[in-house]
Amino acid sequence: MDFILWLLSYVVPFLAVLTVIVFVHEMGHYLVARWNGIAIQTFSLGFGPELVGFNDKSGTRWRLSAIPLGGYVRFVGDMNAASVPDEEFIAKAGPELHNKLFVNKNVWQRISVVVAGPVANIILTLLVLYALLLGYGRYVVPAVIDAVSLGSVAERAGLAAGDKVMSVDGFEVRGFDDFQRLVATAPERTVTITIERNGNEQTITAVPEAAMTQDRFGNNHRIGRIGVTKNVEQADVVLYRPDPIEAVGMTFEEVRFIMDRTVAFLGDFFVGRGDVEQLGGPIKVAKVSQEVASLGIVALINLMALLSLNIGVFNLLPIPMLDGGHLAYYLIEAIRGRPLSTKVQEIGFRFGLAIVFTLMVFTLVNDLI
Repeated sequence: MDFILWLLSYVVPFLAVLTVIVFVHEMGHYLVARWNGIAIQTFSLGFGPELVGFNDKSGTRWRLSAIPLGGYVRFVGDMNAASVPDEEFIAKAGPELHNKLFVNKNVWQRISVVVAGPVANIILTLLVLYALLLGYGRYVVPAVIDAVSLGSVAERAGLAAGDKVMSVDGFEVRGFDDFQRLVATAPERTVTITIERNGNEQTITAVPEAAMTQDRFGNNHRIGRIGVTKNVEQADVVLYRPDPIEAVGMTFEEVRFIMDRTVAFLGDFFVGRGDVEQLGGPIKVAKVSQEVASLGIVALINLMALLSLNIGVFNLLPIPMLDGGHLAYYLIEAIRGRPLSTKVQEIGFRFGLAIVFTLMVFTLVNDLI
């Protein structure tokens, strides 16, 4: 019975979120490849032995594999799922098949196929966030500061009770929760705060102090604090429903915020401010999925959108083995007029494999610790 409960509470939410993200990512590659007339051998959800599958009329094998931690689209003429060309097979391919091989498409077609996966993840995030915003709106509390703690960062920066926060780092503040989130996601990083005081706008800079806090599930988080408070119980809480046009802008701004803070979070590790405990792998994602699923299906869908964006952006990093590594190779080819040598690409793929494997091991160990 305990195993069934564990399966339903941890594994099912995790696999549901991951499967949708992977399917959308790989479908991006698949669709653009088909549009470019590329022969596709396999579309796989998961790695390892096939559990179930079928062949479609174009000859593509659609399969569900045993290890549900990713997926791939393998083109005809590839040696493996990493799209390493099978030179012997390519040399023997007939004229008709020759024109359908990924490796024989022009560099811009190959670039479009590589970029399509991460772009599909980003589009999924935009669509989900837009739908949630239109469907549910947002409950907001006026972004007016009620009190400033003595000796706090806010006091030293010049903030005062009664100030209305207009924006932080260029992100519009529509409610006090926006202000809290923008500050909380910038521990020990300078933030630029635009306020309205007595009808006049002023710009103030501050560096939030780093503090540790616990969420409702007991997880520790390193956040930024500046020492301002809002009496939420006495404030007017309103349901803000943007129109369809405004919701587009709000959705793109939300995505820009997530990407901005993600890049800043990763940058902290290069300057010694990063919190290693915040990095996680499959175990942590499964744990978070279970926790969020307990809050309801809407919360789980929102988590899926955020993870989809992060996976899309991560895949664009110029690391061989990732889509960004392939993209870097093809951009170099476009500039040089000819591809890098097979030996150089092979060295790059080995280097990329080492980086990805090291990161996977590190996050897994971090999860277990």
